[in-house]
Amino acid sequence: MIQRPATVAMAAGEGAGAGAERSLLLVDDDKAFLNRLQRAMQTRGYQVTTADSVASAIAALQMAPPSFAVIDMRLGDGSGLDVMTRLKELRPDARAIILTGYGNISTAVTAVKLGAFDYLAKPADADEIEAALLATGNNKSELPENPMSADRVRWEHIQRVYELCGRNVSETARRLSMHRRTLQRILAKRAPR
Repeated sequence: MIQRPATVAMAAGEGAGAGAERSLLLVDDDKAFLNRLQRAMQTRGYQVTTADSVASAIAALQMAPPSFAVIDMRLGDGSGLDVMTRLKELRPDARAIILTGYGNISTAVTAVKLGAFDYLAKPADADEIEAALLATGNNKSELPENPMSADRVRWEHIQRVYELCGRNVSETARRLSMHRRTLQRILAKRAPR
């Protein structure tokens, strides 16, 4: 689903260069998050187009490649990296960041090689996202006030592998080189903070 841009009048002198093009493509399959972020970015003066899949994002890029993009890493019909690749083909100067619920160093490296300017872990708020989009030079966004703990990162990784294995405990344990009962105990617990 592609949602056409909603234009918001930008106050004189606001943002990175008054009058600079502020078109933004938001790509996420979490509709509630997508709608909240769309409203927040519109109030900041962006002309926002939304997409909830790789196919709809690529269709939106074909119509009008934006100057900014916020792309979720994992989408229902594929990877956000496919959207990033197409964006950079159509508009090499676009500033894009990748969002993901799973902090993964190898994925971050791949995203940056494909042209992402930054990589943020969910949940990221509109202020963090805008700061990452507008960062200058080699300045990346600042360290979050409360980053995920090592226990939380481990838990997120286990959950991701578990989902990728179709919620099959035995297969997940095998792939993680972990005893099946240990994995069952971890899965039964609540997420660490």
